[in-house]
Amino acid sequence: MVERRNLILASVLIGMLMSAIDTTIVILALPTITDQLHAPFLDTIWVILIYLLVLAALTTQLGRLGDIFGRGRIFNIGFLIFIAGSAASGASPNVMLLIISRAFQGFGAVLIQANSSAIVADYFPPKERGRAFGITSMGWTIGGALGIVLGGIITTLIGWRYIFYINVPVGLIGFYFSIMYIKDNKKTKTTIDYYGTILLLVLLSLISYGAVEIAGNGIDVLNLVLVVVGIVLIIPFILIEKHVKDPLILLKAFKDRVLSFSLLAATLQAIGYLSVLFILIMYLQGIRGFSPLDSSLLLVPGYIISSLFAPRMGKLSDRIGSRIVASIGIFLMAGGVLVYLMMGLNSTLYLVIAGSIITGVWRVYVLAFKQQCSNVRGPQRALRFDLWIIENA
Repeated sequence: MVERRNLILASVLIGMLMSAIDTTIVILALPTITDQLHAPFLDTIWVILIYLLVLAALTTQLGRLGDIFGRGRIFNIGFLIFIAGSAASGASPNVMLLIISRAFQGFGAVLIQANSSAIVADYFPPKERGRAFGITSMGWTIGGALGIVLGGIITTLIGWRYIFYINVPVGLIGFYFSIMYIKDNKKTKTTIDYYGTILLLVLLSLISYGAVEIAGNGIDVLNLVLVVVGIVLIIPFILIEKHVKDPLILLKAFKDRVLSFSLLAATLQAIGYLSVLFILIMYLQGIRGFSPLDSSLLLVPGYIISSLFAPRMGKLSDRIGSRIVASIGIFLMAGGVLVYLMMGLNSTLYLVIAGSIITGVWRVYVLAFKQQCSNVRGPQRALRFDLWIIENA
């Protein structure tokens, strides 16, 4: 039984790693994709955005498909869709088909993610869930970081298409373990918030499209209208969520001040760091003319630090408290960003390495905080915290 549980955890971890890696693996390959597909850069950005939009809008709801039809079945279908979407992305002859394939790939990733935590809770007893949740959530965060490095290495050595093709053999291994060892749970009656899900997807798409166009082409009436309409749609979205039986977002949860401020802090730190990281990569490949491989190697020190020390940081979180750990992490992130802001046209590359190391230490503290959240006892609380981790990684 123990060996079976470990194989199930391995399958879940493979799925989490693949879906997490593909949130960031395209970033370093973006200039190469733009050049080889002869596409406008603003169109190529949607290769990243469409994947993230699908994850943001569908993750909470598609988990309910597992409750209705069986988690093992939906999890396995997610693997197959993700593998097919990866193969189609690698074979795409133009940017439009690549964007469509990425949306398809994202849908498969959602089916994997949305059922992973529940599968862990089904097969692991309460005393072992904390460790299992810690491993899966750590896999998600490390996967997102690893994707940046792998994107640069694979794009330079064998071509950008293989950042997608590599998912096929790895995904088949995960699918094999999944179909062999993960069985369907007892099905339960639940409902899907169709209106809330569609409205969330629409408003996020409008805001994203308008913001991208403003960033690339400047402010005009149409772009402003798109952003404003997207923001205004938040009002009917909230009204819908207050009245549906099983809402997409449980608004009552935000009465908890700790949760509300934690989500706000997580959102702000993600915007602050990831936006600077995107600009940093464009700086390295555009202004400085480095290859994707050289750009990724400059960022490697930080990822090595976070990978080596993250498993040990949970003990520090247990000892001094997760609030202190998280606060230290955010201060470190701000310090790393300040280092990046010091760079100019001919700055020494040691600044890039220094920023990478500082932000690498920051990721260690954030991982420790997430591991602490995952260790909350009881299946319902653990699932709720793990879902929060996945949505805000």
